[in-house]
Amino acid sequence: MVERILVVDDEKIILELTSMILKSKGYEVFAADNALDGLKVIEREQPAVVLLDYMMPVMDGMTALRAIRARFPETYVIMFTGKGSEEIAVELMKAGASDYILKPFNNHDLVERIENVLHIRRIEIHNKELRHERERLLREIEEWNLELERRVQEKSAELERAHAEIVQAEKLASLGHLSAGMAHEIRNPLNSIGLFAQILLPGVGDDPEKTTYVEKILKEIDRIDGILIKLLATSSRPRFALQPVSVPALIDQVLESFSTQLAAQQVQLEKAFESQPPAIMADPTEIEQIFTNLILNSLYEMQHGGRLSVSLSHDETSLRVTISDTGGGIPEGNLSKIFDPFFTTKAKGTGFGLSVVLRIIKTYGGRITVDSVEGEGTTFHLRLPLD
Repeated sequence: MVERILVVDDEKIILELTSMILKSKGYEVFAADNALDGLKVIEREQPAVVLLDYMMPVMDGMTALRAIRARFPETYVIMFTGKGSEEIAVELMKAGASDYILKPFNNHDLVERIENVLHIRRIEIHNKELRHERERLLREIEEWNLELERRVQEKSAELERAHAEIVQAEKLASLGHLSAGMAHEIRNPLNSIGLFAQILLPGVGDDPEKTTYVEKILKEIDRIDGILIKLLATSSRPRFALQPVSVPALIDQVLESFSTQLAAQQVQLEKAFESQPPAIMADPTEIEQIFTNLILNSLYEMQHGGRLSVSLSHDETSLRVTISDTGGGIPEGNLSKIFDPFFTTKAKGTGFGLSVVLRIIKTYGGRITVDSVEGEGTTFHLRLPLD
């Protein structure tokens, strides 16, 4: 590559002589008889080196030197000067000159000085490129490290979720064995108690107080039996019938059943169905149970007003539903327990509702997660596969 050199001098003889010498050495040479024109040539041609006279009209060499170093850092400057004092030499080098040549100059010395400056320039530009490359590589390494850290965090979170799901599945499996045995063992004596209570009922017909006692016994038997049914539902699937189910229509049906309660509690309903997904093959009673339990929980947390938000969307593989409330939220320490059977913070709750929701969603190969901030509300995220 041919190096470009600009000569800036107000003496015509210097311009012609210098240009002739440098062209004979194979350089591409440009000339200007004042610094202002020289700056224009630098901007247009971007020479590697400028030979710049110290004493010039219009703009002196020192001012031009500072302008060149500020605007064109990769253009190196060699100063021509007729004054050989050390003070001027020091001033020139401080201002950014790469070298200076005293007038009159020796042709060989001129070429040698220019070659030295070009050599230094090549080294410094190469070092600058290496520093930039090093900085670029360091930035890439930092980005890779951040990406790796992000992936590790994602995988760790996935492993934690997978572990939690395994633990939850084991809990439900254990509960299934336990509840089946308990239901059998409890229902036998419960049936006997109910039978004897019904036998006693006609015999106390004339005593209203005793009649009330027997009716309370029968009522409590029914309540215990209902609890056993709920317990069995958390761990095992009852009889079901699969059919096409439109989830948006079913959600509307559930919300309609709560319309009176929503109005009574002054809860504002926000519904956003972003798309109409195809029907899924499911048992409508099971899907209805999911949304009934979740909405019941939300309304329990908004006894004195709030906002219930239900959104629905889908893509090619799955259907997504989000149910949010502005209730009291779930304490952080309870978030990992809310799907556990028997866990409840309600005064009269059995702790089966969310366990049933989890069991149903798992049955259909879906997933449910929860976000909650205590004092601000709770959001459940549901995902159900479409195929």
